[in-house]
Amino acid sequence: MAFDFDRIVDRRGSNSMKWNVGEKELPMWVADMDFETAPAVREALSARVAHGVFGYSDIPDSWVEAYIGWWKERHGFEMQPEWLIFTTGVIPAISTAVRKLTTPAEKIVVQTPVYNIFFNSILNNGRVPLENRLTYDGEKYAIDFADLEEKLADPQTTLMILCNPHNPVGAIWDRETLAAIGTLCKKHHVTVLSDEIHCDLTDPGFAYVPFASASDICREISVTCMAPTKAFNIAGLQTAAVCVPNEALRFKMNRALNTDEVAEPNAFAIDAAVAAFTRDGPWLDALRAYLADNKAAVYDFLQKELPDVHCVPQHATYLLWLDCSQYTEDTDALAAFIRAETGLYLAAGSQYHGNGNRFLRLNAACPRAVLTDGLHGLKAALDAYPAR
Repeated sequence: MAFDFDRIVDRRGSNSMKWNVGEKELPMWVADMDFETAPAVREALSARVAHGVFGYSDIPDSWVEAYIGWWKERHGFEMQPEWLIFTTGVIPAISTAVRKLTTPAEKIVVQTPVYNIFFNSILNNGRVPLENRLTYDGEKYAIDFADLEEKLADPQTTLMILCNPHNPVGAIWDRETLAAIGTLCKKHHVTVLSDEIHCDLTDPGFAYVPFASASDICREISVTCMAPTKAFNIAGLQTAAVCVPNEALRFKMNRALNTDEVAEPNAFAIDAAVAAFTRDGPWLDALRAYLADNKAAVYDFLQKELPDVHCVPQHATYLLWLDCSQYTEDTDALAAFIRAETGLYLAAGSQYHGNGNRFLRLNAACPRAVLTDGLHGLKAALDAYPAR
C-alpha cells in the first residue's frame, strides 16, 4: 500500500501548539510530525466517534496484548502482562517516578544534552539534576563512563533518567552500552527510568534495544516509559504505558500513577494505541523510509550549501542536531535571528544543557517540499548572520 507523505496538511487554526506562529513563519522545532496520523488509527477513532458515547474507559486485555505483541515482534522483548501499567503520557509518568522513587533534594542523573523537559520534572519536584555530559569529538557523541560512575556513586544519587534512543543527539545505545549502564546503576543502588518514546522511529535497517532487555540487571532495576504517540503522531490523545518487571518497583509506580490521577484513559486512548500496534505496521515502515530520505536530504543540502554546519550523524528520531559552532556558540541568539530573518523556527540547543549552546535542533518530520523551504530559509539566514 502506498502512503502519501508528500501531501501538505494545513495545520493552522487547529489549536496546534507547533503551528501557533506567525502567518509567514515555518515551525520546525517541537517534536510533532506534520503528517496525517496512520490510517488504522484514524479508522478506529472514527468508529469510536460514531458510537457517540464517551464515558469512562476501562483498560481491556487487547491493550496489553497490543503492547506485548509489538515489542516482541519489533524489538525482540517479551513482556509479561502484569508488567504494564497504562498512563496518560511519558512525561506525567516521569514526573510521577521522580516523586515516588526519590525524595526531595536527592540527585537524578541525566545525560546532556538531553530532552529539556527532564529538567522540569526534576526541578519542579524539588530534586537536583546531575549532568553526565556526553562527550563530543566534533563528529559524534559518546558516554563518559568514568564521569557517569562518579555521578552515580554520589550518595545522594538515587535515580537516572535514560533517553533511549537519545533526544536530541539521535544515538541508538547498543546492548553492551545499556548493560554497562545497568551494571553501574545496580552497583550504586540507582534506579533507571528509561524514556523510550522515540524507539519506533529508527531508520530502516537499524533497531533499538529496550533497556530492560539488555540484561537481567537492567530488567530488575528499571521503569520503562513507552508509547505509540511519537511514532504514530498521536501525542494529543494522551496514551502511554510504563513497563515495570520488578514487582516492588511496579507496586510503587502503580500506586503513584493512580495517586497522581494519570492512570486512567480517555475515550480514545485505548482504541488508538491498539489500532496503531496491531494494524499500522506497514504505515510506520513507510514513514521510517520517508524520514530517512528526509534526513539524507538535509545531510546533502548542508554538505553542498552550508558546509560549516555539521549535522550529527544519527539513525533514530526525526530530530536533527545541527552543530553551528562555526557561526556562534550562542545559538539562542542565532535561533532568534533565523526566525526574525526568514520565519524559520528552530529549537535553540541551550535548553538541552551540555554543549547545546552550539547547536540547533531541526524537526525533519514534514513533507519534502516543506523541508526544502526550511533548508533554504536556514541558508538565507546563515548567509546573512553578522556574528561570524
